[in-house]
Amino acid sequence: MSPRAGQSEADRQITVTHKRFVKAMEDRLGTMSPETKDAYFVILTKLVDKLDNDEKPLKEIMQEMMAEAMTEVLHMIQA
Repeated sequence: MSPRAGQSEADRQITVTHKRFVKAMEDRLGTMSPETKDAYFVILTKLVDKLDNDEKPLKEIMQEMMAEAMTEVLHMIQA
């Protein structure tokens, strides 16, 4: 049985969408200002650091990220 055979449709859709996200962000990097890149990196790093902690539920991570990312977004808007 191949690894994909055991995947649910939701798993497959998440994998496809994740690949699209990575490509879209890679395509945008060349056009982002240094300030936007810095803000994106801060938010992305916080998210990945939180996701690395298997003990924390995804719902809790998302709640934390909403608050933390909003600060970065507000800084970008006000700049």
